[in-house]
Amino acid sequence: MSDPDPVRRRFAETAGLVAEEQDRRAEATRQRLRRIVRLTGDERALDAGTGAGALAVALAPLVRDVVAVDIVPELLAQARSRVPANVELVEADMTALPFERASFDLVCTARTLHHVPRPELVLAELDRVLRPGGTMLVVDQLAPVDPLAAIELNRFEQARDPSTTRVLADVDLRGLFDANNLVLRSSEIAREYRDLDRYLDLAGCEGGERERARSLAPSDTRAEIGWYVLQKRGI
Repeated sequence: MSDPDPVRRRFAETAGLVAEEQDRRAEATRQRLRRIVRLTGDERALDAGTGAGALAVALAPLVRDVVAVDIVPELLAQARSRVPANVELVEADMTALPFERASFDLVCTARTLHHVPRPELVLAELDRVLRPGGTMLVVDQLAPVDPLAAIELNRFEQARDPSTTRVLADVDLRGLFDANNLVLRSSEIAREYRDLDRYLDLAGCEGGERERARSLAPSDTRAEIGWYVLQKRGI
């Protein structure tokens, strides 16, 4: 990520809670991956922004091997106790990946773009290291279509977690995909119920900041999570 300090600080402080949350979603993640991503079992996969390794763990039995990247050492320490033998953990910046062009068959990033000042740089890097004809999976929370509702959601998310830059709407993500010449093969939206107190805990939001975030929280506690399966043009 191009401005890693707030992200590192936030996730270093809450690495254990992040790992617990990823574990809670693990089975649903595994089932969705099997359903929406077509795999042969021989792919070399990249999980960029792996956190505590949940997506990498879900991918591991479905592909040949996984390289899981994150910029936060504390999260990689959590992942180390979870990942199987065919997952390699690498500390690196998603906007400057230390890999050769076209070196992966599948590249993924999950719940990361809203922490990045310039998400287009992440997508450009993922596109660079993806082979022509390869598959990209992008997962992230979605902002509402209504601009005022989107502003209100982002105001809450930034109050809850200062490492949040902007939660994008579906139309914004599709624009980024088009800009990188990616072909959208399928997409779906999952709705997640969120307990507000747990959600605030997950960001380490305490004291006055917690009260402010609580006052800004949307009345609807459900979050919309977009899952996008894309293909890089070429053969």
